[in-house]
Amino acid sequence: MTDRTSWILVDGENIDATLGGSILGRRPQPDERPRWDRLLSFIEERWQQPVRGLFFLNASTHLPMPFVQALLALGYTPVPLSGPADAKVVDLAIQRTLRALEDRSGDVVLVSHDRDFVDDLASLVDDDRRVGLIGFHEFRSSEFAAVPGIEFFDLEYDVHAFDAQLPRVRVIPIEEFDPAEFLG
Repeated sequence: MTDRTSWILVDGENIDATLGGSILGRRPQPDERPRWDRLLSFIEERWQQPVRGLFFLNASTHLPMPFVQALLALGYTPVPLSGPADAKVVDLAIQRTLRALEDRSGDVVLVSHDRDFVDDLASLVDDDRRVGLIGFHEFRSSEFAAVPGIEFFDLEYDVHAFDAQLPRVRVIPIEEFDPAEFLG
């Protein structure tokens, strides 16, 4: 371990919307929800340094206290935000945080698929900083792939953040292909 920090910024709305709307087509069951603590331990082990997790929440209409308490217990710092109904408060706060991290040392991992963060995340990539993106590979904006230096991690396949296998169709590298998975 080093005294350097990895910052994990979670766009929970984006992950939740992708999971429920695009992958499951319904509200996730408890075992189909991400185990958020696994993101912290994954990056801590992968990059061999302490992590600090910021979990951004839109609390314009209400603050989900049981979820906030769970985040605190897992080691996250909840960032509850409010604003006008037409404001994307979570996106704005994450963009501001990414810009603020430009002047700080430490590595950065964004948990989102949203193209609104491409430029701000790209501005963090340099020779002294690791930058990562966690999400579902097939739903992340293709614009992230054009930014050299970003490490990509899949929330299910790399981080293993779920207790249940999700109904996803993924491209399988030939070295990982096992016909038994398809022959049942």
